[in-house]
Amino acid sequence: MSMTSLGISGLFMVGCCATAQIARILNQRCLSENSIVPVLINEAIAAAELCACCFELIIVADNFGVSTYALCLFLLTIWWGRVWGDASACPYTHMEDVLEGRTSFKDMALRSWAALMGGCCVYRIVQVFWWLELAETHKGRAFEACNADLQVSPYLGATIEGVATLLCRLASKAIGAKEPRFGNYIDSFIGTSLVVAEVYAFNYALLAAFNFSGGYFNPVLATALKWGCRGHTNVEHIIVYWIGACAGAVLSVPVFKLGVVRRLLVGEEAGSKAKLE
Repeated sequence: MSMTSLGISGLFMVGCCATAQIARILNQRCLSENSIVPVLINEAIAAAELCACCFELIIVADNFGVSTYALCLFLLTIWWGRVWGDASACPYTHMEDVLEGRTSFKDMALRSWAALMGGCCVYRIVQVFWWLELAETHKGRAFEACNADLQVSPYLGATIEGVATLLCRLASKAIGAKEPRFGNYIDSFIGTSLVVAEVYAFNYALLAAFNFSGGYFNPVLATALKWGCRGHTNVEHIIVYWIGACAGAVLSVPVFKLGVVRRLLVGEEAGSKAKLE
């Protein structure tokens, strides 16, 4: 494939990020900060930005390889970490906040709903862009049938999503506890590495000679990209990408509080300090 096609994909993702940033600025200036409405709008904007870029990343991965995909994803996650604020575009981070007493169940439900709406609605915009076929790689993609990435049993897929999400959340909490200078970059690298490891396993069946789940680690992203696709039922989708990922994230809260885990991830001093507090 030509570099022109890659450039068009890159420009589309940059355009999505720029548009989302403008929307965030307008949201901040035009709505009252004391209301939950701008918070919900920020969640919807973040989810729409995430899913629009990831739709295009599928094109990049299919035509330019996993390495190019990983580089783009890494740069995007760094950008998102710097501009999203308290938005996460991911329901289970708010579930963790409920467990730790930082937010209410109502706020968690509303923010999850806002993220889901933003992520699912943005596909029509992406579809129109693909329909224009400005790049060779977009030909026939706008209306083609999608296939599920789940190639194992739903319960094994849920386990894979859950364990990977657990590891990702533990790493993120450890980085947050230690607060290193380049924590945002490290967190982005870890998240990207987990996804890329899953992609390589999916493509080459390196681990135990079977395919995995697609490596989404985010229920909103998985639903926006793969809901209704051929290869799994809606119930199976919920089991793998919602129950599996959310269970892994929720489990990370008590696991991170274990002394042995804190000593392993943040060191003796951090663990002792946490106990004193």
